[in-house]
This record gives sequence, structure tokens and C-alpha cells, in this order.
Amino acid sequence: MAAPKNREIKKVLVIQLSALGAFVMSLAAMKRIREAHPKAKITLLTTPPFEGLAKSSPYFNEVETDGRPEGLGDWAALRGRLRAARYDRVYDLETSSRSNSIFRMLQPFPPEWSGIAGGAALRQKQRGREQMHILERQADQLRIAGIWDDAPVESGSAPPPDLSWILGKAGPARPVAGGVKPKPFVMMVPGGAAQHKDKRWPIEYYTDLAAILRGQGLDIVVIGGPEESALARAIQRKSQARDLTGRTDFAQIALLAARAALAVGNDTGPLSLIAAAGAPTLALFSKSSDPLHRGPRGHVTVMRADNLKDLPVVEVARACQHLMPAGLRPS
Repeated sequence: MAAPKNREIKKVLVIQLSALGAFVMSLAAMKRIREAHPKAKITLLTTPPFEGLAKSSPYFNEVETDGRPEGLGDWAALRGRLRAARYDRVYDLETSSRSNSIFRMLQPFPPEWSGIAGGAALRQKQRGREQMHILERQADQLRIAGIWDDAPVESGSAPPPDLSWILGKAGPARPVAGGVKPKPFVMMVPGGAAQHKDKRWPIEYYTDLAAILRGQGLDIVVIGGPEESALARAIQRKSQARDLTGRTDFAQIALLAARAALAVGNDTGPLSLIAAAGAPTLALFSKSSDPLHRGPRGHVTVMRADNLKDLPVVEVARACQHLMPAGLRPS
């Protein structure tokens, strides 16, 4: 069903409850929703890790973080609040069983709903949507909702999300004592979800790669969550890397990425943020996930191996050299 174009939409709810990679990719759809409804009050329903990033963006009037209720009481409270808000339209960018449950609990008179829930007014139901990259899939969702006529839906056609609202907040580079020019640096993302260790290139390979890059005159910066500090320390032992695990918020990661000579990392959320911010990015994928469906977008090279232990350091180092700006490549 196509969306009616003559009805004024004053109150909009956007739902995105996923992990960081999906949230970062959804920023492209969030931007389009704001452009389509410039005068509407737009509320985001998400989870606590993304509150700061969402509030600093130009896309939302309000951010609510209780999108993953646990008990019956929490679900009842969420239902009561959403019903009382009387949204004109909901854009479900999550499109999961959890967000479909939110649609069902708002029956029998749910708001006009863009998503995949059965009975949704603006339902995205074509075959093959799950085989689309999230950027093209959400662009197609908004095309069906009537707010993106020329949506980039062909495979590989959607650009990375626009992070200019973050990058524009960066101040001038601080002067260095003695006028010494700071070294170019490489961002490393050696961690990832604890339950998906098969998506991690071995840490000893990262330490060897860091030593190679350090020998080529590059500094090494390691990012990740606080639980990944042991990985950073392992890299430090060979390359004097700077350990920023647990010390950067999402905006700070993007600002670092905008200045990085290179980024190397596993299939994990921060790498999507880094690539979108503009860093030349080498993404390492195992057979556990498909970069065509969820890979980072930007200046990105993907290297794949069924088992990442079979991806040699020398090949990754060679790919790093090709990705780096010409002036930094070793002769």
C-alpha cells in the first residue's frame, strides 16, 4: 500500500533497537525521515547505549531508551505511553520479532506503520528483503512508505550514512610541542561480540600486523569496549599502541576515524562507524556473516576467509598498504 501524500504527519516514532552496526547504518534512513517530516515531532525508541549519539544528532526531538522491556509491567508501561502519544506514523527500522510485538500490542488501532509486521499499513513484504544490505533494505522501506521516490535500492548503490553532524564538531588540531608533526595513525578494532569469537582475527595476528605498521612509521590506536582492554595490551607489547578501549564514546570514535590513515578490524559495529566517518577501512570477515548484507560502507576493502585463522598476516599487511594514502605507503 502506498502512503497518502496529502495527510499532515505531526508525530512520528522511529524504532531501532539493534546493535551498533545496524544503528549506524540506520542513520541514513533517520536522516531521510527527518527530511520528509521537517516540522514533525520525531521520537526515537531505542536502548541506553545509543542515547547520547541519538540526542546529539539533528534527527530527533525526543529519545526514549526503554525499547527492550523485560517483564509484563515494563511492556504494559511501554504500551500505555505509546498509545497515549497518538503517533501519526511509525517507522520500524528494527523490523524484528520484538518490534513486531510492539505493533501487535498497539492493536486494534495501531498508528500507520512502516515495517514488516503483518497488517501494517505500509508493509515491506517483497521476497528477498533479507538478502539486501541494510542500507538498501531501509531505503526500499522508505520508498514503500512514500518518502523516498529515488531510493538507492540496487545492491551496493546506497552510500554510507552522513556523519557530517558529528565531524563538523571537531575543532582544529592541537599544536604539537616543538612543532613536530604528529605521526599518521592506524585504528585497530580487534574485538567484537563475546558470543561470536569466530568473527575475530586472532589477536596474535593483530600484534604482528601492528608491529609491521609501526615499523613503517605509523602509530597504532586500539579501540573497543572496556572488556577488550586485554586485547589492546597484547598489541601494546609489540607496537607501543595507544589503548583507548573503554575510553571513547561513539562520536569520539568517528572523530578519530576522520583523521586516521587506516582502520583494520573485525565484523563489529565500531568498524561501520569508522568507515562511515571516512577512514580507509579493511574489514575482516569469516564465513559467519556476509559483507553483502551487513558490511561497512565507504572507502572499504573486505577480506574473507571461512576461518579467520587462515587469513595470513602478510596478506592483510599488503592490503593495508594498498588502502593507505599514497604518501604513506612504504617504498
